[in-house]
Amino acid sequence: MKVIIQRVGSASVCIDKKLISQIEKGFLILVGISKDDTQKDIDYISKKILNLRIFESDNGYFDKSIQDINGEILFVSQFTLYADCTKGNRPSFSSAMSPEQAKIFYKNFLDDFKKLYPKIKDGQFGAKMQVELVNDGPVSIILDSKK
Repeated sequence: MKVIIQRVGSASVCIDKKLISQIEKGFLILVGISKDDTQKDIDYISKKILNLRIFESDNGYFDKSIQDINGEILFVSQFTLYADCTKGNRPSFSSAMSPEQAKIFYKNFLDDFKKLYPKIKDGQFGAKMQVELVNDGPVSIILDSKK
């Protein structure tokens, strides 16, 4: 799995100009799923997200987690995180999990994550979404469960 974690003041997802999900302070997380991902990848990424200390305390250091600030998380599925642009100009997505399998995997990821931290929302898997965010910092972190 690959995720891009963006620390946000707020974020939202719309489909056809209709608001689907919205959060205040927390994380907007783009989630890519590879064809080789397993439960082990879900567990690793979930633990990292919950314990990543990228919120500032009063001393200005990054030493607070999403749990410490009681923030919200908005997940958005993003198969394009597995784009391979090494050959030609059109990306290949051969490393991404098939849409049918990825939909089930993504749902399992969200279900498991919600048991650990209930303050989550998500977009709509497979839909063309408009994502808006106010990036706080800006702070963006990339995690890859295979590295």
